[in-house]
Amino acid sequence: MHALVVHGGAGIASGAAKAQQRACALALECGWKILAGGGSALDSVVAAVELMEDEPTLNAGYGSCLTEDGTVELDAAVMDGCERRAGAVALVRRLRHPVRAARLLLEEGRHVFLAGEAVETFAAARGMPLVDSATLVTPARRDAWAARQRAADASVGEAASIDATLSEAADERDPGEDGAGTVGAVAFDVGCHVAAATSTGGISGKRAGRIGDSPIIGAGTLADDRAGAVSATGDGEAIIRATVASVALEILRSGVGPERAAEVALAELTRVGGTGGLIVVDRFGRVAAAHTTPRMTWASRCA
Repeated sequence: MHALVVHGGAGIASGAAKAQQRACALALECGWKILAGGGSALDSVVAAVELMEDEPTLNAGYGSCLTEDGTVELDAAVMDGCERRAGAVALVRRLRHPVRAARLLLEEGRHVFLAGEAVETFAAARGMPLVDSATLVTPARRDAWAARQRAADASVGEAASIDATLSEAADERDPGEDGAGTVGAVAFDVGCHVAAATSTGGISGKRAGRIGDSPIIGAGTLADDRAGAVSATGDGEAIIRATVASVALEILRSGVGPERAAEVALAELTRVGGTGGLIVVDRFGRVAAAHTTPRMTWASRCA
């Protein structure tokens, strides 16, 4: 038996919903081919997430949202449930596929978490190409950033002008602003091993240097063969405070199914004032996806 679930983020309804759903479907197919061929859960989730990092309407890799300074800073993590090996990277600016760098860090086994230029130096030494960070920015993200700048720069004394500018900014709303577009995958392979991977550009207009939940093991990403695997999305600060992935896995360890585990984890997220979603696979290959936001893009397959 094997199983795979992928997500493209939780948030509000978006004009890019069809493209995001299509990207999830393609990612599911990509990861599923690996599992169906006897490949590992870890290989499957990394391949699925890499594909979604190339989708411009999702908030990971190419198409990531921008900081308040107009720059890209990417976070990602992977975890193998067999030996609980993990790799996490943050504040990455010159890698198109940060999840691949996280995988390399996991494989090396020396450190779990690297941030900033150290990630790029590490990845480049292992053959990953460095890119101009400008090539990760789509016109849509740049336009959304410019709209927010116009709103922020509007004079407080010109109320009518402020209202007009804020309305324009809302029309050009960046889907990364509410957490939508973060990508992730969880899998269960024929060897009964689980794995999880998550990648994100964070939240629009974030302060440079901000790190969200996605690369935090136990918050946005977690895997353990004795319980299952989780990838979360949504309000990053709240997901960290609620340790959403850890809550879900503790419920799974008790023998409760993934639907209930997701429900309890989201209740904890609500308790700290956050919204979001998560995908779950347990140690038996059962899967679930749940969210407290108006929508979450996701897809799953089991056999």
